[in-house]
Amino acid sequence: MKPSPFIYHDPTSIEEALALLQHYSGDAKVLAGGQSLMPLLNFRLSAPTALVDINRIAALSYIQQEAGQLRIGALTRQRTLEFSALVREHLPLLYEATTLVGHLPIRTRGTIGGSLAHADPAAEYPAVATVMEAELVVQGPKSQRILRPEEFFLGYLTTALASDEVLVEVRFPIPPPTSGWAFVEFARRHGDFALVGIAALLDAEGEQCRRARLATAGVGPTPVRLRAAEQILEHEGLTEQSIEAAAVRAAELVEPQSDLHASTDFRRHLTQVLTRRALRQAKARSQERQG
Repeated sequence: MKPSPFIYHDPTSIEEALALLQHYSGDAKVLAGGQSLMPLLNFRLSAPTALVDINRIAALSYIQQEAGQLRIGALTRQRTLEFSALVREHLPLLYEATTLVGHLPIRTRGTIGGSLAHADPAAEYPAVATVMEAELVVQGPKSQRILRPEEFFLGYLTTALASDEVLVEVRFPIPPPTSGWAFVEFARRHGDFALVGIAALLDAEGEQCRRARLATAGVGPTPVRLRAAEQILEHEGLTEQSIEAAAVRAAELVEPQSDLHASTDFRRHLTQVLTRRALRQAKARSQERQG
């Protein structure tokens, strides 16, 4: 199928793009990498009056280290993240998650901002933003605002972006150099969206855990932060017993729905298995970095 007719715009500045979105009053879509939007258009699941293509806005593509953060422009390609020395050094969790995104052609065109703004709960980047407590910078016609992931992701394919706003930057705090990380997921085929994914980030010293962060993909309408499971690790350390207890608690915290891909019980089982696997891997990496 082909998309419904639409008016095409390709602005060269964020101000021009915002003016166009304001003009169409909610009846325009922003085109970045197009890896999610184009299928929706082709199947006529989305039929906007206008398409605002932001690919010519060069100012939205960058990776910068500043004040303990890595700031990434929303138009930065996933393939750029995959090859960035700054990302590999300071945000290895983001790098690892990027290697799991779709296939090479998707990562070549897809953008970090496009994935986050699309807000598919099974995607990797929303879970990474959640577990890393990223700041999402949103630009409107008159002002800019900074949202936490729990404020930005409202539901399935739904964010707090107004019709005349654009996600322009993602700010990731740089974890301590001895942190351990892991992103593990289960998908039926390589490149498919995960049935369940777990992102883990540990600030640890030996088996002591100063801070643990866990978030899911694929088990709810938004990423789920597994705070009660985190507390077990922070109180009891990173022993095999506490890791197992946290994995069991993680499965109790999620409320996944059954669909044609997996049942509720299977997704809960995967949550427990993958949480255990992610924590063991994150712990091993932390210990390796501590020497």
